[in-house]
Amino acid sequence: MAAENALKSREVSAMIKQGFISDQTLSFSPSRSLSKLYSPTSSPSKPLSSPPSPQPPPPQLAGSNQSLTRPTPSQTLYEMMSDDQNRDSKLLPDRKIHEKVHRLLQDAPFRNPNWGGLVSGDVRLTVVAKDGFRVSMDVHKSVLAAKSRFFAEKLRKERGVSHCVEISDCDDVEVYVEAVVLMYSDDLKGRLMGEEVSRVLGLLKVSAAIMYDEGIASCLEYLEAVPWSEEEEEKVVSQLGELQLHEDLSSEVLLRVSSELSTSARADGIFMRLLTGVLQAKDDRARREMKALISRLLREDAGSDSNRIDVSKETLYHLCHRCLSSLVLCLSEATSADDGRRDRGVLMAEIAREADNMQWIVGILVDKKMGEEFVKLWADQKELVDLHSKIPTMYRHEISRITAQLCVAIGSRNLLVPKETRFLLLSTWLEALYEDFGWMRRASSRSIDKKLVEEGISQTILTLPLQQQQTILLNWFDRFLNKGDDCPNIQKAFEVWWRRAFIRHVSEQENTQLQITVCDYPS
Repeated sequence: MAAENALKSREVSAMIKQGFISDQTLSFSPSRSLSKLYSPTSSPSKPLSSPPSPQPPPPQLAGSNQSLTRPTPSQTLYEMMSDDQNRDSKLLPDRKIHEKVHRLLQDAPFRNPNWGGLVSGDVRLTVVAKDGFRVSMDVHKSVLAAKSRFFAEKLRKERGVSHCVEISDCDDVEVYVEAVVLMYSDDLKGRLMGEEVSRVLGLLKVSAAIMYDEGIASCLEYLEAVPWSEEEEEKVVSQLGELQLHEDLSSEVLLRVSSELSTSARADGIFMRLLTGVLQAKDDRARREMKALISRLLREDAGSDSNRIDVSKETLYHLCHRCLSSLVLCLSEATSADDGRRDRGVLMAEIAREADNMQWIVGILVDKKMGEEFVKLWADQKELVDLHSKIPTMYRHEISRITAQLCVAIGSRNLLVPKETRFLLLSTWLEALYEDFGWMRRASSRSIDKKLVEEGISQTILTLPLQQQQTILLNWFDRFLNKGDDCPNIQKAFEVWWRRAFIRHVSEQENTQLQITVCDYPS
């Protein structure tokens, strides 16, 4: 037992020595050196105050009120380590900036007393950040005045006179320091090589602020030559707009995002070429990919930018008429396919392709809220629906997808057409849709959403006057009893019509009328 107690005592003693358990009888007060990161010397013989080594964390920043808190004697080493870690994490961003400034100044030309045959700097330039962090540099008036119109204006005094210039409330001290270093460089292009776009944008902003024309030109040349990410592109366009540089300077940079393609006529020619290319593509996989891509791009932010150049209604309807003509031609050939002039398999593929093309264009029209005229155009296709009835279902069922697509759009309130047009649409194409529904549902390549189509048909029927609803739904009732699953199940529409026709009675006698009584009062 005594041996066990002795062992525990030694373990506790070791933990106390390591600092993980506090001992009230011990007084542990580690000393810490307090220093400022940059302390500009007052001696004119030194060109620049030397920053300390970046390894130890700076406990107090120049121009700030941060100070080091000494641990109380009761703190353990573990607690002190935690305090230091929390403190260092708060100072980490500032420390990184200070280290970057230190690296920039290490090899700065103006720190060399014999640079360019000049004497030590005759201008004390101080840059102060918004948080109070400040950097002082002893630089040369002749360089600043030659490179920057801002400094040339500020340093107009006679030769031999020392100057002190302070730039306050800077967003990024590091970038200002780098801009001054660049003024001493003969190879700005080489200095900028490999820099991040955001970094060069910062240098451009500072160069513009101090009217450093050579720096502006070099930054713009760099931005024009390097690739941008989407995020960087937004920053470049935004900052060039804010800086309002001379148009000749910034226009070259912005050529990749803007051009003279601002007139709708020129844009329409490109849209026509792209859409026609997809419709006539020979590779099915590439065609599907490009259809999906162009559809997404046309939908992208369509309602958020009033200045957006978009595909015109005329272009889309021109393509619709072209697809309709192709469909009529294909169906005409299919009706005479028995003479052996065309292979039935090839005809079937062409009909499916043209019908798919039509669905794609109609989808774009619906997305653009331009589809109302197409409903009337489709409802008037008497020749097409007549040809449709003369060829086998296996060839034609893709065409009925267009009717289903329109019913879904009407039923979901994405197409607003007059009741006459809605009734004409159903009168022309609903029988064909009934006939093809089984094939549409079982098609292995592109099965339809049965419930969605049935809901669209139901809602379209229920928008019609009650007598027209009755005509259509009684016809459906007979067909459904004979065809079953090969006919759309629109029982919900039938139920609604039933209740409207036989249960909900609207009595004219119950209609209240507004009564107005006029009373005369003696004056």
